[in-house]
Amino acid sequence: MVYMEIGLSVEAENKVGVLHKLTGIIYELGGNITYTQQFIKEDQNVGFIYMEIEGIKNLGLLNNKLKECKHVKRFEIHNSLKKIYGKRVIIVGGGAQVAEVARGAISEADRHNIRGERISVDTLPIVGEENLYEAVKAVATLPRVGILVLAGSLMGGKITEAVKELKEKSDIPVISLKMFGSVPKVVDLVVGDPLQAGVLAVMAIAKTAKFDIKKVKGRIL
Repeated sequence: MVYMEIGLSVEAENKVGVLHKLTGIIYELGGNITYTQQFIKEDQNVGFIYMEIEGIKNLGLLNNKLKECKHVKRFEIHNSLKKIYGKRVIIVGGGAQVAEVARGAISEADRHNIRGERISVDTLPIVGEENLYEAVKAVATLPRVGILVLAGSLMGGKITEAVKELKEKSDIPVISLKMFGSVPKVVDLVVGDPLQAGVLAVMAIAKTAKFDIKKVKGRIL
């Protein structure tokens, strides 16, 4: 039997060993943690922990175990972010170009989400070779990324190297706008119109679309 993946959000005391206690409860119930994120709410000295877990057979027992844990202040068991927000379109580059790509992506995502998809759009207006280099490299570490769009008028050098590294580490497709620099030579698809780039980015990862980016790989539209 396959058990659904759940999301678990926990606010707990900021003390040594609390995370170990929580993972111990999940292990005891046969759960496997597929994703986790945690940070400290400094003004409250409280730790926030989010986990995505598969394999829990008895959610009622998990609920009771967490209630019994003295370190837990509050918690919620809910759908995973993967189910709520689905795949992510990441758009990085200059503000004006990012905004236009986002317009196309949001409009197209709305069309597919109405039919049951879950596609979200994340934007990062940012300039400077070093900043863009770090941003592109970091995409490989982000959860739920379906595709990356590079929106700008000039990208090359270290940004090109970051795209190459991203493609070596992951199967995340990359679209770029038609621009100066070497980036267009290493991406999967180059699109001249920012609105169309956003639309195609969503279509490339939507199950309810027939567009296959592999069939146009290397082309300039």
